Amino acid sequence: MRTNIPGTSPYEPIIGFSRAVRVGNSVHLSGTGPVGADDLDAAGQTRRVFAIAAETLAKAGATFEDVVRTRIYLAHVEDWEAVGRVHGEFFGVIRPAATMVGATLLNPAWRVEIEMDAVLPDPAP
Repeated sequence: MRTNIPGTSPYEPIIGFSRAVRVGNSVHLSGTGPVGADDLDAAGQTRRVFAIAAETLAKAGATFEDVVRTRIYLAHVEDWEAVGRVHGEFFGVIRPAATMVGATLLNPAWRVEIEMDAVLPDPAP
């Protein structure tokens, strides 16, 4: 069964995407930027991304403990350590598979955008 989890972006219906999609016990979180945190540094923007992601994952019935994969897009590759340290604050124990790449982001004020994939435990038989 598929459940689309909407966000607040006015572009969702125009572009045709959801903030997240849950299919069975898998949750796929779209690239999430630091909405409302344009003036913060890379670490602050990353914390904002994690706040948005936590809210969206919760709507899908997941938490950061369920995350198995992250993809981190950096507008400025020199931010890798600041962004990576915040990632480690949330995932230092969980340690999902992760990729970090330099990219041009759609909002020029954003320094980071992150995607996440989560897998929920199978229900008890």
